[in-house]
Amino acid sequence: MTTSDTSGPKAARLRRAARRAPKTVTGDNDNRDAAVIEEEPKADAAETEPGDALQPTRQRKRRPWHTPAEPPASLPAPAPYVPRHPFVALCYAATSVMIAITYGLGLNFVNANLTQVSGEFSATTNEALWLTAAYMAPNVSLSLLLVKIRAQYGLRRFAELAIIVFIVVNGLHLFTHDLGTAIVARFFAGVAAAPMSTLSLLYALECFPPERKMTMGMPMAMINIGLGAPIARLISPALLDLGGWQPIYLLEVGLALISLALIYTLPLSSPPKVKVLGFMDVVSYLFLAVGFGTLAIVLSVGRYYWWLEVPWLGWLLVASIVCLVTVAVIELNRKYPLLDIKWLLSPEILHFAGVLLMFRVLMTEQSSGISGFFQQAGLLNDQQTTLYTIILGATIAGGIACAAVLKPGREPAIHVVALCLMAAGAFMDSQLTSQTRPEQMYVSQALIALASSLFLAPALAMGFVNALSKGMNYMLSFVVVFLFTQSIGGLIGSAIFGTLVIIREKFHSAGIVEHLAMTDPAVAQRIAQLGGAYSHVLTDPVLRQAEGVALLAQQATQEAYARAYGDVFLMIAIASALAVAVLVLRMTWRQLGTLLRPATVAA
Repeated sequence: MTTSDTSGPKAARLRRAARRAPKTVTGDNDNRDAAVIEEEPKADAAETEPGDALQPTRQRKRRPWHTPAEPPASLPAPAPYVPRHPFVALCYAATSVMIAITYGLGLNFVNANLTQVSGEFSATTNEALWLTAAYMAPNVSLSLLLVKIRAQYGLRRFAELAIIVFIVVNGLHLFTHDLGTAIVARFFAGVAAAPMSTLSLLYALECFPPERKMTMGMPMAMINIGLGAPIARLISPALLDLGGWQPIYLLEVGLALISLALIYTLPLSSPPKVKVLGFMDVVSYLFLAVGFGTLAIVLSVGRYYWWLEVPWLGWLLVASIVCLVTVAVIELNRKYPLLDIKWLLSPEILHFAGVLLMFRVLMTEQSSGISGFFQQAGLLNDQQTTLYTIILGATIAGGIACAAVLKPGREPAIHVVALCLMAAGAFMDSQLTSQTRPEQMYVSQALIALASSLFLAPALAMGFVNALSKGMNYMLSFVVVFLFTQSIGGLIGSAIFGTLVIIREKFHSAGIVEHLAMTDPAVAQRIAQLGGAYSHVLTDPVLRQAEGVALLAQQATQEAYARAYGDVFLMIAIASALAVAVLVLRMTWRQLGTLLRPATVAA
């Protein structure tokens, strides 16, 4: 008797076995380490005919890029709030401030004393800039991976290990005596400092109940972020007088040891550990780290080597673009991505990121503009102590004022006030001349420091609430937005600001030199006056005239730089005013929509 291939008993058994076999999920897999066993369909023993050989069970290990049999665990929810005695809560707040100062000093000491540090290592300014670039390259992206690391291995262990690594790395700086080893040490310092900003934020939020974390905890965290730069400029002159590079890092190690004791004494409330870190998370992060790191290097040193002069700047930028596109391709094809690219590209998040990025670029006026202007004018940090003391006080006052008025729904109004303060301060600074000194900028810089504290806390509170409403896994995507707008955004702002200053300085120098003719009696008289300062040491009138010409050229350059900084400050004031206008129009449109909607529904 013959049977057909499709209607025989053997085919029927195979069809029944296929229906009984569990279906597997296909896709990408990155959050489970246990092997998935797939079995070939097999017939029941009672249905097996003699001569039919049973196929042996075939096992296959799950590859890291395959999909797990069940959905991966999400990031754990924050730990429940534990009420504490007010004194203990105050200790947690003090710990947040201590960690923030420790982190901020390490970030800003080199930037605030680049000329002195370059002299310490007998390096040029361009060579010393690699200390900043090496620090920022890993620092701008590492916090993203740390979110999952602390969720998987525990917050307490994360905090203790992070501060120990920070102490060890800063201790290595004490043994650096040449630029090469200092650059290596700064790279690892950037790695070790990445967890510190997160710990400062967590300790600031820890001491407040849930209903106050966004309205009081977030402004306090923003105050902490603003402490590092002015404190570094206030205390660095005294430290440099003690012996150059070494006392700075002795102080950092001492502060880190105090932070270590506080972290061990005051543990954070830790949520349950969840296995959330997978193989493809690490792969995506490596591409993201290279992309952000190379971009940070380009933005840090580009305007000093000049953008189109050296080919390796272009190759670094190409590498950055390729790596970031690779991250997007990987994440868009994962079922459980590290970054939700579609959410990041949504209009709401793009608007939020644009607002943060714009304000971070505008804040370059204070972080890079004023310091660069006074450096060109020949002033050192010890001649600006009162100015930075006022900036420090205004930063704290702005954070306190923000905590007093911040409530859900008030964020746009607070942003309008902050941008108005920014526009007013930048416009006042745009009136500077080559004779302007710190005393003329006390009011304007205080206004800008107030604007910084008022703006960031409401923006971040809105971002946190938006991300948490989507789920804990969206916090990773929000961290990327914050990192890009603050770390990379700060570098973008400095690069744009410095480039515009150089371009405008060349323009004004050409205009000034065009009117400096030796045949002009006023110019000849000025050269004679400047050369007369050397009359006691130079008897040759030709040499005195040459020195007079050199001094006049130096004064012309200072005047050109002053006008260039004034132009860029005016651009920042105009941009701030435009941002106010756009924000007011947006608020008016929303209000009109709210007023007209009930009438439409009633009709």
